[in-house]
Amino acid sequence: MITGLFETHLKVADLARSEQFYGELLGLQLAHRDEARLTTFYWLGGLGEAMLGLWQDVPENIQLQHFAFRSTVQNVLEAPTWLGERGRVGRNFLNDGTDQPMVFGWMPALALYFRDPDGHSLELIAMLDGPPQPELGVVSLEQWNKAQAR
Repeated sequence: MITGLFETHLKVADLARSEQFYGELLGLQLAHRDEARLTTFYWLGGLGEAMLGLWQDVPENIQLQHFAFRSTVQNVLEAPTWLGERGRVGRNFLNDGTDQPMVFGWMPALALYFRDPDGHSLELIAMLDGPPQPELGVVSLEQWNKAQAR
């Protein structure tokens, strides 16, 4: 019955500001804008693949959420620079003050986090080749590669 996640929705305080962030800054493809309902939808991964809906609401009704954008390993590695060029700061899962992507050994996947203008936690994530190694926990890519070489 279920073959994937098709859409997710976020409440935002300022739809125009969020459109600038998601559409212009991140480069998501506009799917539809409904000015009567103060909503905007973006395609993720191309027409009909997945969708992000933004709904303007009063700040008191916004509950911070998290979701991840599927990416490639190369793009996640380039994300700290890409985000910096857009005035955003990446952070790793440990939130230890660095912007170097980390590997989740149980998946395995490489990930980096950042925030949107409302404070929602966004993630760029890419699956890695090789079998899961949950015993490694969350490690740097360098540590992951060393473990794979053994």
